[in-house]
Amino acid sequence: MKKTYITNIPNKIGALLQATKCFSTLGINITRVSYNKAVDSHALFIEVQGDEEKLLEADRILSEIGYINNTESEAGIILLEFCLRDVTGSATEVLQLIEQYGFNISYISSQENATEYQFLKVGLRVENEAEISEFLAKAEELCPVKIIEYNKSEKIYDNSFFYRSFVQSLMETGGISEDKRNLLLINTNLAMEVLDTQGLSPYRTFDCISKFAALLSRCKGNSFSPRITTHKITDNTEITTIEPPCGSNTAIIKSFGEYLFVDTGFACYTQEMLPILRKLIPDFDTIEKKCILTHMDVDHVGLLPMFDKIYASKKSRDCLIEEYEGRDGIREKNPLHTPYIRICKTLTEYVPADPSKMTVIGDGGEMKDCLLRQIGFFSFGELDFEVYEGAGGHLPGEIVLIDYSKKIAFTGDIYVNIKGMTSEQKQYNQYAPILTTSVDTDKALCTKEREAVMQRLGAGSWHIFGAHGAVYNYETKVHSSQK
Repeated sequence: MKKTYITNIPNKIGALLQATKCFSTLGINITRVSYNKAVDSHALFIEVQGDEEKLLEADRILSEIGYINNTESEAGIILLEFCLRDVTGSATEVLQLIEQYGFNISYISSQENATEYQFLKVGLRVENEAEISEFLAKAEELCPVKIIEYNKSEKIYDNSFFYRSFVQSLMETGGISEDKRNLLLINTNLAMEVLDTQGLSPYRTFDCISKFAALLSRCKGNSFSPRITTHKITDNTEITTIEPPCGSNTAIIKSFGEYLFVDTGFACYTQEMLPILRKLIPDFDTIEKKCILTHMDVDHVGLLPMFDKIYASKKSRDCLIEEYEGRDGIREKNPLHTPYIRICKTLTEYVPADPSKMTVIGDGGEMKDCLLRQIGFFSFGELDFEVYEGAGGHLPGEIVLIDYSKKIAFTGDIYVNIKGMTSEQKQYNQYAPILTTSVDTDKALCTKEREAVMQRLGAGSWHIFGAHGAVYNYETKVHSSQK
């Protein structure tokens, strides 16, 4: 059994040794240790593997010696900016007021700016919200005061509880339940470790995570405003695309009165999507719900649990089985992506669908050094798709659907219409490359796959339904080699 302990290491010689001795005495194997005083001077992360009974004994010992965090009693950080007159001793009254209230100063910075005023930034560790409100009222009698949001800063202003204050901010922004706190703490630490091994500064990435969480939250409820368009294919078939501000598009194929979905978006927008789906499909709650999945990224699979039948490649099916059974999926097996995907799953409330609902398309064979391999056929109503599996440039298991007679292609994330994105979609798509180094598993390979997809399309006017952005109307001509 694996477990990660988030311990609050005391500031004394031998503290780390005492923690590790606890596990070695019990015969528990330590698989990962992470401590970075420059980031958080107290947080020690220890990942271990051992029998459940021995881990329970470790819980008891670490609690007794004060190593297990008690998050309920921890202080918070507030960063204030005081606008002082640039004269000798101007900061004295402010500092005296801080001392009067007994606040610990975690950060202080002041610099002249060629004006008659000087801006004094002070980080205060605060345990009582009522006290800080009273303090601010008195401070404003001395000079103008501004509260600076942590997420807009470029520095860590208090390294004694960075992880906890950062995670608390995420939880408050996203409305995340208390039981997810440790999961976010562990993966925030893992993300920091990944950045450290790459020699990268953490500030841009953690600011990006915060903005990603804020965008997800900002687009909920009445602010969820997807672009919805309907495309007439024949007298009996039409395709409606729902383009949310965050996450993948959801396409709904209606043919001869039956419905097939292509991808489903983020789970956190389930309540926002349901009224839209019921309006588009009046009998949505009673029909058999079918979905075909282009690949297993978390922003494509959020609503899968509500479907009765799911069609996908074998690699996608195998990924869903692993996630359903509590193991790492395809993305999480890449160490560079692991912490960010886990954070994203937590923020978007992802729950894996039952893999028994999934039917595999094709033979599940290997790619054998090709960019696109035809793995089978899929028919729905008037549409007859050839199904191609990509080489995994974006994600292993990705598929492309092409109907040559109707000139329709569903390309997932192998091809997306970047120029056809709304401003919110563009903002959302800026974050993923920063969080995971690249949205593609292999960027160069994905570029080659994209070219191969376009080459597969014959002459004529095509409707290309990518997973992000508007439908792309693509005109091709017969190449001389095809004449």
